[in-house]
Amino acid sequence: MKNLRKIIRNEKGATAIEYGLIAALIAVAAITAMSNLGGKVSKTFNTVSTNMVQ
Repeated sequence: MKNLRKIIRNEKGATAIEYGLIAALIAVAAITAMSNLGGKVSKTFNTVSTNMVQ
């Protein structure tokens, strides 16, 4: 019974899982932002390139 109480009170595993979830959320947000920004930057460079040729 004492061992079960120790396992329930031990929060180290829960903290590690929480940090992992936060890191995953930040990664997803960063990938989404970079994907959107990458398309806009590519379009801008193509526009500049086209205008320089003329």
